[in-house]
Amino acid sequence: MARRHQSRRRGLRENPELDITSFLNLMVILIPFLLISAVFSQVTILELSVPTSAGASATDKPNYTIEVIVRKAGLELGNGASVVAAIPKENEQYDLEKLTAMLIRLKTDYPQKDDATVLMEADIEYDTLIQIMDRVREAEVPDENSGNVQKLVLFPLISIGDAP
Repeated sequence: MARRHQSRRRGLRENPELDITSFLNLMVILIPFLLISAVFSQVTILELSVPTSAGASATDKPNYTIEVIVRKAGLELGNGASVVAAIPKENEQYDLEKLTAMLIRLKTDYPQKDDATVLMEADIEYDTLIQIMDRVREAEVPDENSGNVQKLVLFPLISIGDAP
């Protein structure tokens, strides 16, 4: 007889309902947040080329090669055969302003030149590479007349490689 009462009690139990109210509240907050934050993350792709040792030279291209060599001791500006200028580190920082001034001077000397090579030693930080590539690509020059800052395109075609 005890078995009959137990079976009746089990049969009378209802399955509990699943309460998903808190989960829906979380989704209402999380989905707009993810959609809003996705707008701010942008990826910029910069096309680079790796320098090759065997290259066909064209007659319309200038023979001058611009190389920025990043070393632990400082920056070197070369012409492909020798080092033209050396910029030592100051206070453990690369002097990017001097580099920009030299690159602007090179651009005025060779206005048709659009390519440059950035060569790096091992164990140089990635952020340093990006900063130097930005300086080689373009420079911000103040305009004397209006006082605004203009972007001057220097050498937008950048090749990267290992320093010799």
